[in-house]
Amino acid sequence: MTPSKQHSIDEELAKMIATDFQPFSIVEDRGFKSFVKTLNPTYTLPSRKTLSQTTIPKLYDTERALWQVRVKQAPSVCLTTDCWTSRTTCSFMAVTCHFIENYKMTSCLLDCFEFTDRHTAENLAEELVRVAKEWQVEDKVVCCVSDNAANITKAIKILKWTHHPCLAHTLNLMIRDALKVVKPTLDKVKAVVEFFHKSTVATQRLKSTQCQMGMPELRPKQECATRWNSTFYMLKRILETKDAIISTLALINAPVDALCQEEWELVKEVCTVLQPFEEVTVEISAESYVSASKMLLLCKGLQRVTAQQTVTMQKGKELVAALCSAMDRKFLRMEYNTVHSETTLLDPRFKKLAFNDNRAVDEALQRISAAAARCTPSSQPAPPLEGQVFEEPQTSVVWRLFDERATGDATRRNPTADAIMEVRSYLEEPIIQRAEDPLSWWQAKASVFPRLVKVMEGRLCIVATSVPSERIFSKTGQIISERRNRISASKLRHLIFLNANLH
Repeated sequence: MTPSKQHSIDEELAKMIATDFQPFSIVEDRGFKSFVKTLNPTYTLPSRKTLSQTTIPKLYDTERALWQVRVKQAPSVCLTTDCWTSRTTCSFMAVTCHFIENYKMTSCLLDCFEFTDRHTAENLAEELVRVAKEWQVEDKVVCCVSDNAANITKAIKILKWTHHPCLAHTLNLMIRDALKVVKPTLDKVKAVVEFFHKSTVATQRLKSTQCQMGMPELRPKQECATRWNSTFYMLKRILETKDAIISTLALINAPVDALCQEEWELVKEVCTVLQPFEEVTVEISAESYVSASKMLLLCKGLQRVTAQQTVTMQKGKELVAALCSAMDRKFLRMEYNTVHSETTLLDPRFKKLAFNDNRAVDEALQRISAAAARCTPSSQPAPPLEGQVFEEPQTSVVWRLFDERATGDATRRNPTADAIMEVRSYLEEPIIQRAEDPLSWWQAKASVFPRLVKVMEGRLCIVATSVPSERIFSKTGQIISERRNRISASKLRHLIFLNANLH
């Protein structure tokens, strides 16, 4: 085997380890060694030490250099950040970057590193700006998205970056707080669920009862303290198994308080009230990129749906009132928020649809027009749409004089007037379907709105949640497994970067 072929396979092995969270010790496993030998007897597996100390770091350096070129070319970036503590009680911080590249949303993990200092606002700000400087984006950050914790909020304020609270985290806090009004019933449900999870006898009897009743065998679900929708799933599951639960508790004379009829009705109404919130939470958590332009629409929609439920609810009126009050506080003056208003107006799917206040629209449009006036339209033609071939036409002598006069006329035009005209023309364009890609629309219209498209690049790159950073830690948790719980922070950093950024 040639050295270049050996190197190529070594690199693919490193990519597999980073992509699939395999431990370095896989190269010492008898079964894997036999499998590789069968595939190619001439290939020699690298040692565990070579893999972890040479191959992976080299791959990391190569991929990082490629991403640095791409990130450096971005006109504007949105950062998301989050912190996490592992099972080995080590604290980590992640920073992800989002930007528009050739009219496609692009995301990159900039860094995931061990954070040994105290989590003060000053220390967090120091690390954030360090990462931003390393990637040469400190002057391009249009927004930084995080949870609502006071320390990270203050850190972003210290850096004078625009802070945008994570929608998923905001919903979690809001709903958790509102659910306190139905706490007595929730506590009863939790006690019943916990009983079945602790008692194998009760679980077996429940399965038997479900079978006798012709019901599917469904085990009660426990809630997770950090995720509000786990409470929704717990309530939904107990409703689905209601008859079997009631029968089983009575048969075994369980030492838990059974729910009365009124409480069962309350649980049903609570599920109805929470259903729209669960749909929104799933949508913003499932997508790899949720534009901040969606936020205004989603929050307004939740307010309208919940307000309508005031009429239909009987037992759940108190919860509806608590949610309405919480949304009034959290979503107060959303239309006047710079991030919400400008991203929504510059999204061709929404524009003015989410606004109730014309004054908020006018103020946002003034800011957008002023930003557009400061932009210099590119003299380069917009990149062709996928599948198109663009050829620069040859200029004849006949047209050359006209072109010179036209260019001179263009340089004498008023940037402010041009920007206002672009904004007006953009608003007159028909709204596109919600399922369509707004960036593809802007690509097709780039030559029509040369100033506005530059403003758009600094708005539609803003994401609605810090979920991208949170996902990094779910992967980090998989890497710090029982087989590799002593992995060093530097090796972990390399693996997480490669796992997130390899394609």
